[in-house]
Amino acid sequence: MSAQQESPAVAVARAHVEAWANHDFDTARSMLADDVHVVATSTNPTRAGNYMEGLIAFAQPIVPGSVRILASTGDERNALLTLTMTMAGGPFGAGAAAPGARLYHLDDDNKIETEQVIFYVAPNSPESV
Repeated sequence: MSAQQESPAVAVARAHVEAWANHDFDTARSMLADDVHVVATSTNPTRAGNYMEGLIAFAQPIVPGSVRILASTGDERNALLTLTMTMAGGPFGAGAAAPGARLYHLDDDNKIETEQVIFYVAPNSPESV
C-alpha cells in the first residue's frame, strides 16, 4: 500500500499528538491499545497506564500550543510524524526546543499499538545558541 499524507493512521497519530500536546491526557489515553508498546530510548513494552505516566511526565513541561507537526506520511496502519515543540522549563530551561519524530502502528481497532519516539531537547543556554 502506498503512503498517503492524510491516511487513517496519520489522522490518528496527529490527533494523539494534538491531545497530549494540549494536556488532554484522557483523549490521548483513549487512543491507545491496552497493551501499547512504546520505544523511547530503552523503554520496554508497557501497559497503557504506564505509557500515560511517561507521556504526562514528558508533556507537562511543554508550552501548550507550541507543538508543530512539520511533516507526516503513512497508510491505513502506519504513520510517521516529525514535529517540534518548546519546553516551558525543567532541566533544559524555558524556551528549549525539542524536535523529534514519532512512528506509529495501529491495531485492528485503530488504536495505537506500537509507538517509537525519537527526540532531542536542546538546552536553552547562552552556550547552545
